[in-house]
Amino acid sequence: MKVVILCGGMGWRLREETEIKPKPMVEISGMPILWHIMKSYTHYGFNEFVLCLGYKGEVIKEFFYHYEMLSNDFTIELGGKERKITTYPRHSEKGWKVTLVDTGAQAMTGARVKRIEKFIDSDNFMLTYGDGVADINIEKLLTFHKKHGKIGTVTGVYPYSTYGELRLIGDCVQSFKEKPQHKEDMRTINGGYFVFNKKFFKYLRDDDSCVLEREPLEELVNAAELKVYHHEGFWQCMDTYRDYKKLEELWKNGEAPWKVW
Repeated sequence: MKVVILCGGMGWRLREETEIKPKPMVEISGMPILWHIMKSYTHYGFNEFVLCLGYKGEVIKEFFYHYEMLSNDFTIELGGKERKITTYPRHSEKGWKVTLVDTGAQAMTGARVKRIEKFIDSDNFMLTYGDGVADINIEKLLTFHKKHGKIGTVTGVYPYSTYGELRLIGDCVQSFKEKPQHKEDMRTINGGYFVFNKKFFKYLRDDDSCVLEREPLEELVNAAELKVYHHEGFWQCMDTYRDYKKLEELWKNGEAPWKVW
């Protein structure tokens, strides 16, 4: 089964890093967050990836094109008729098959997914964003999807808030609640980590303006074809520089929950 990863956004709120690279290539401990996401899927046996490229997609292409040389030690013999290179493997990525697709510099998320349709050759495929990590059990997610039989599954997550919540009527504060501590007090949000039947492509348009999270998913909801898989564990997107520093610190301290491999 293919894992589709959205890698085309500009990441303006992380301009400190994304002026020279796409957000999925921002590094956590020396490796792009995209690599971390792929490693989590590989842990559950999914090694075939389709990357939807856009903004600075050439950086991602170059990373994978040169991956073997950049990740391994090697000996190079110079001066002969042919250059001879001997590599000494250091990385553990075995059997990865990565398809890199230019889905347009200005395309929205729905258009990007529509444009990789021809690369999906099974009944179902997985889809996530290239800027968020989690300790989701992919095997359980897929089992849930297959069991309910609907077209789509979205993972619902409960991000920890560092802010107190104001409940208002007009401009009058009705209550002040310190940062939520329990699931029932938290908002459920779209955490990515989707699973779709390929029938979902009928809901998408090959038009730059097609946004996955608007008409396509809204129509799926109206057709009662979207279920939520509740994930109560760790989930964190890398939307801002503060998010980036948090993920870097977790890894540095050996406390990265998404490192399941």
